Parts: sequence; C-alpha cells; structure tokens
Amino acid sequence: MIKTFNSLFVTMLGLGKIKFMPGTFGSLATTIILYYLFHSLNISSNVILIGLIIIFVYAFYAVSSHTENNDNKDPSEIIIDEFLGQSIPIYLYEISHGTTKDADEAMIYYFLFFILFRYFDIIKPFPVSFFDKNFKNSFGVIMDDICAGFYVVLSLVCFMIIKSYVL
Repeated sequence: MIKTFNSLFVTMLGLGKIKFMPGTFGSLATTIILYYLFHSLNISSNVILIGLIIIFVYAFYAVSSHTENNDNKDPSEIIIDEFLGQSIPIYLYEISHGTTKDADEAMIYYFLFFILFRYFDIIKPFPVSFFDKNFKNSFGVIMDDICAGFYVVLSLVCFMIIKSYVL
C-alpha cells in the first residue's frame, strides 16, 4: 500500500510515466496547480507553504522508497522534484510585496518561471550539476531541482536590478 502511494506521489499521480518529457509535464502541471490554488481558490499563502514543506519533507522518503530496488536512482518518472523546484519562484512571486496579483500578469510570470525553470533544470549550471552528479540518492534528485528553482529567482532579481538602472 505505501509503495503504491509513494509511486503515485513521486510520479504526481502517474504523470511522470508519460514517455515524452515527463519533467516538462510535471513543471507545467505545477504551474497550473499553483495558479489554481492562488488565483481561483484564493488559498492562503501560509496554507500553501505548509503544504509545500510537507511535500518537500515527505519527498525524500518517497523518492528513496521508490528507487530502493532500482539501479537508476533518478528515473525520469520521478517528477515530484520538478514540482518542488517549480514551486519556489511561483511561491516567492505570490508572497512578494504583499500585494494582490492581477491574474493576467500572474499568467505571464508563471509562463516565464516555467521556461526559466526548465532551462536551468535541463542545462544544469553549478550547483545544480553538483547535486545531480554527486548525490545518487533522494537528496540529489530533489536538491538539483531546488537549486534550479532558486536560479530562476536569482535571474529575475538580477533582471529587476538591471531594469531599475536602465529605466
């Protein structure tokens, strides 16, 4: 029972079993889910943060459990790490400045976060590559995507700084 639950958890209800670009579909599903939670259901950012923390903590166990009898410790079907990494820039955007975000503006930013996250997740600049290459366990599986999520945030902060000097 727990093995089945962990498999459904790490594959985001089987979405990771898609043969073509499962990570991209996981990231896209994350943007849709979080947009719905923030902008349609208007769930408190504190409630969402608690949910993300629970998912983050449980993901280490679930990924480890899912891969324990597998030589490949980072199979492409595991996409909960994409969910966590993609959630970082979206969540920080939503809590930034304590203002209400226009739904159309949010869609544009979510799309930008999606593109940038996939870019950093695929290209794997340091330290994303460090975690990917040196930790062949649940820690490495999750942390490379967490780093990619923070790269998205860092990129946007740099863009905003440059923009403030140019305009």
